[in-house]
Order: sequence, then C-alpha cells, then structure tokens
Amino acid sequence: MNSHLNTIWDNCLRIIRDNISAQAFTTWFADIVPLSYKDNTLNIQIKSHFIYEFLEENYIDLLQSTFNRVIGEGTRLTYTILADQTNGLTTEIKPEVHTTTTASKTTNEVSASKEFQSMLIGKYTFDNYVEGSSNKLSRTAAESVAMLPGKTFNPLFIHGASGVGKTHLVNAIGTRIKQLHPHLRVLYISAHLFQVQYTDSILHKNFNDFMRFYQSIDILIIDDIQEFAGLPGTQNAFFHIFNHLHLNGKQLIMTSDRSPAQLKGMEERLITRFKWGLSAEIERPDLELRKNILRNKIRHDGLKFPEEVISYIAEHVNASVRDLEGIVVSLMAHSTINNRDIDLELAYKVLGNISEYEKEPITIEKIIKSVADYYKVDINSVNTKSRKREIVLVRQTSMYLAKKHLDLSTSKIGYHIGRRDHATVLHACKTIANLLDTDKQFRNEMKEIETMLQSA
Repeated sequence: MNSHLNTIWDNCLRIIRDNISAQAFTTWFADIVPLSYKDNTLNIQIKSHFIYEFLEENYIDLLQSTFNRVIGEGTRLTYTILADQTNGLTTEIKPEVHTTTTASKTTNEVSASKEFQSMLIGKYTFDNYVEGSSNKLSRTAAESVAMLPGKTFNPLFIHGASGVGKTHLVNAIGTRIKQLHPHLRVLYISAHLFQVQYTDSILHKNFNDFMRFYQSIDILIIDDIQEFAGLPGTQNAFFHIFNHLHLNGKQLIMTSDRSPAQLKGMEERLITRFKWGLSAEIERPDLELRKNILRNKIRHDGLKFPEEVISYIAEHVNASVRDLEGIVVSLMAHSTINNRDIDLELAYKVLGNISEYEKEPITIEKIIKSVADYYKVDINSVNTKSRKREIVLVRQTSMYLAKKHLDLSTSKIGYHIGRRDHATVLHACKTIANLLDTDKQFRNEMKEIETMLQSA
C-alpha cells in the first residue's frame, strides 16, 4: 500500500472512529484494507459478503460523508471481497453510486440518521397491548425490562400457545427500549431466520462475521426459540452468543410455545440458561379480556360494533387473540361488501360460516366425556381413586386438555377431574406432554380425541 493511500485511509479511519463505538469500529472497520484510489474511486478489501451488506445497510452514509471530507465530493466506493483467503481469490463489487444531499451535513448527523435495522414490528406497542389476568405478569415484567434492559429479568422467557400475544409483547419491549435508550442496538429476529443466517454463514465461511454481529447486539429478541430443537449447530452458536451477551450485561428476550422445562431436543446447558431470569406464561385470554381485545381492535380500526355483537364474539371465539381480530376483519368485510350494518344477525352468519366457530364452547365436562368415550372407559370411574392404567390415562389426558383449552386454574381443573390437587394436575400435564413428544401412536390418539372434542 503506497504512502498516499495509507494517509488517506488513516484520515478516514480517524473520523469513523470518532463517530461510532469502539466495539463497532473493531468489529466492522479494523480489518478493512484499502487497495487503491483511482479516478475518484476508492477500493477497499473486506473479508466477506456479510460485511459488505452490513456496511452498505448501516454505515454507507458515514463512509460517504467521511470521503467527502477527506478526499473530496464525488468519491465512489467499491469493494473487493476476499472470497478464498488461502488462495487469495477475490470478488469485486461495485454498488450503486451514493450521493449526499448537502456538503455541509456533519459526520455526526449522517451517522445518527442511519439507524440500526432493528427488524421490530412497529405496530406492536405497549399502548395497544390489552392487559388482563392471563398476561399481567408477562406485561409487568416486559415493562421492567424495557425500562432497565439487562438489569432486571435477564433473560426474559415468554411462553404460551400460538396466538396469545407473545410476538406483540416482545416487540413492544423492543420499541419502548428504542424510545428510552436510542443508543442501544435492538434486534428482533425469528428463530427460523437466525437458523437460516447461521447455515448461510457456515456455507459461505462467514461464521466469524455472523458471531461478531450477534455479539455486538445490546438487546437480542428471539421469537419461537423452540424451533432450535434438534439443531445442535445452531444451539451451539446461540449458546456462545447468549454467554457473551449475558456476561456483558446485554438483554436477552425469548418466546416459545412451551416453558423451558417442556422444551425437547434442546441442550440442557441452554435450558439451564433460559431459567436464569424470569419465565412467564401468557395464558389464553379469559372472557373479559377477549371483550377488551375486541373493543381495542374495533376502536383502533375506527369501527363501531354494538356491545351485544362484541359479547357474542367473545363468548364463541376463545382460541386466541389472532382469531378474535380475524373475526373483526371478516365482519367488516361482509358489512362493506353487502352494504349492511354490523349487528347480531351478521355476526351469526359470519361465525356460522367459519366451521371452527360453529360448535358449542368446550367445557370440562365435554373434555372428560370425549376422552372417556375414546378409551371406552366409564365416565364415572374418572372421579374414583382407581389407579388402573386406562383410568389414570383418561384422567391425565383430560387434565392436559383442560389446561390447554380452558381458562381454569390447575386447582379448579383438579377439583373437577378426580378431586385432585394442583400438583397432580401439573404432573399429569407434564406426563402427557412427554408422551406427545416421544410416542407417535399417542400423538395420533390425541389428534383423534381433539377432533372428537371439536366436533362434539
């Protein structure tokens, strides 16, 4: 590298270093090698396509402003990627020409204007997250984490069935953190996309860049962490990322469709770490919360529903928040297309056209009867003290399904099924969950029972 090029690049690095954190500078700029400057074009060598994409997405304005000051306006940037370090093979990339709007724009202003891509879903905030008894603990913990990330519950592990609002809540945390702590790097990502990125980093030999990127995050939010099950490579990478971030006081937030104790195919060392902070369950919304969710959705969309319509929907749609919101959209569509008011008659028609909502609500009595009928066991024997295998199976399966489908405490479930205590119900749910994970025949039996239950 000639002395003139060396001087140019050193002057650029001096400005860049003054405008970003030391960690970011070391991660993204320290290993760059300037190769040439000719015809107003600066060519730099980087180690991977991953780094190229990150620089273009997050630091191109800072780079362009720096070049304007050090070299002059109109300077173009090209990249040479060292594709094969052993044999010295390279690939050159000429990105689109970048221009600045004003020559007087300072480097600090340019750097601040290019915000880190958090991937957060902006519509999910605390303001439109409706609180009820089923999500109160999770909501309270989430707000504490947003206020003091890395200092309260770390990690925060939110779990619950699909559609109960886990994704909404963790995005609300990220959005609030960005408002209160704009200097922090917040990243929301699905477990599936994390897995894709990890696999891509291995295939393209960019694993070190992948790790450096994730270890530079201040608040890492992973949605549906259960999808890491059975993926030892991904789990190992996340294990080291988790350790690095936790050790450095960074916040980790995860969601799952089950609690840490119920995760199968996950390394024990990860499960142990998931339990370090707070594990909070979001249960299915009860009747009053379902009504409030509907009212919030209707108000947000600028609609007007009679109160009796809201009550009817809440009483007949009890699966998830997502289903409730879907019904509102369906009602609005029917109202618009048919040019008619939203009333009970229209609600009857819409819910009647959706087979999932045609049945009567599931009750604990229906659950016990469906399970007992399936296994051909006398329903009256369920409430006896019998320890016969087939009766115990009916009892435990009924408890599991009651916990899954009903807004009842474990104590109430135990009282209605065999007059058992809450510890017995918890044991039953764990036993059935283990069977579902390990016994293919039992999984098929459970599907058939649930089909009977839904059609009863």
